[in-house]
Amino acid sequence: MGFLKVTTYLYLLFAVFFIYRGIVSFSEEGGGAPYVNFAFAALAVFMFFFRKKNLKKFDNKKQE
Repeated sequence: MGFLKVTTYLYLLFAVFFIYRGIVSFSEEGGGAPYVNFAFAALAVFMFFFRKKNLKKFDNKKQE
């Protein structure tokens, strides 16, 4: 179960990376699509909270 808790925080790491890439894309000329990077960052943050909520449910059911 410890591995699943660690992988949950990887989503936050991905979110920080995609936010960084989005900011860099804004500053570059012809830098691609920064909005796609921000969308992936939002998805990663959503997945973090979703996984955290589901892990709590799983732990509660396991204890019962």
